[in-house]
Amino acid sequence: MSQPPQYPPQQPGWGGQPQQPGWPGQQSAWGAPPPPPPRRKNYAGWIVAGVLGAVAVIAVFGAVNNGIAPEDDKGSSTSSDVRETPTPQRDVPLEEEAPAPESDIKVSAKKTGFTASILADGTNYTSVKVTVTNNSDEPISVNPLYFAITDTGGTKHASELGVDSGQIDTVDLAPGENVSGTVTGKGRFTPKYVTYTDGLIGDSVRANVS
Repeated sequence: MSQPPQYPPQQPGWGGQPQQPGWPGQQSAWGAPPPPPPRRKNYAGWIVAGVLGAVAVIAVFGAVNNGIAPEDDKGSSTSSDVRETPTPQRDVPLEEEAPAPESDIKVSAKKTGFTASILADGTNYTSVKVTVTNNSDEPISVNPLYFAITDTGGTKHASELGVDSGQIDTVDLAPGENVSGTVTGKGRFTPKYVTYTDGLIGDSVRANVS
């Protein structure tokens, strides 16, 4: 008996893919495009603006903390902080004192040796020979007590009465007259000048001891 011819088994059609049922009804899946995705809101611009604002605020605070003030503040702060520099005062020359009017009573003095009188207690004395001249229009009084001797150390020595035999006399000098004699101080010292005072409370005249 002859056998019917054998055919190889049929493979699934179209490249091994099984046919999907309902191909005639694929119009809804392949024919209409899918709906577009929803649009996203653009927040990028807002984010960038916020970041720039924060940076600007930080920069302003940093400038203030570093002592950099705005222009208006600079003007007010510098005007209050400026200190006036005192103008150095120039030395003003002092007016020279007018020299005292020259006295009409002239006194001169020079060193001399001590000559003890009977009233002297030893020889511990220093004498100066003085001359007084009255060039005024009025009489003046001369007395050993009206004299004082100042030594080179600045010590003033009062006149010792009657201890030197050549002591100056107690007299009144008329205009144009003069008198000479010794003025003596207690102790041994180097005389620097002699001061004569007319009547103890009158004008004083000084004479350096030569």
